[in-house]
Amino acid sequence: MQLIDSICGSNHDFRAMLKSPIIRHEKKLDILAKIFKGKVNALTFAIIDILTRKNREPLLPAIAKEFHVAYNEFKGIGKASVVTAFTLDKDLRGEIENIVKKLSDSKQIELEEKVDKDLIGGFILNVGDRQIDASIKSKLKALKVKFAQNPYLAEIKTN
Repeated sequence: MQLIDSICGSNHDFRAMLKSPIIRHEKKLDILAKIFKGKVNALTFAIIDILTRKNREPLLPAIAKEFHVAYNEFKGIGKASVVTAFTLDKDLRGEIENIVKKLSDSKQIELEEKVDKDLIGGFILNVGDRQIDASIKSKLKALKVKFAQNPYLAEIKTN
């Protein structure tokens, strides 16, 4: 299901093909068989086959995504995302996973990494509904707001 989810997430033409009312369902099944047969479990392909025969192949991306979410919940795998200014090395990734484990009480973590050069330094960590923003960019923005609220400047203008 992760393979299906990643292909659906990265390939707009594939999603458009699944939703297309012009392409016949038999042709869609042939395309799906060429892509997934032998690469996914036989039971997974049976689900793809049933969905296609019942004309429900447009639901395949949502089913794959939700299956992955349900699997992670069943296995106790926590999900988190981290945005950094540079690519994480093995040690730093391990430290962030330990932080996430403490925050989420999960034994295993699925960490999604993104690189954003605009952060300058630090990181933004999202775990569930929590966000830890320890980036230089946000600290500079907070400093700018604080300097904009200079009480001495207001006194000078009124005098």
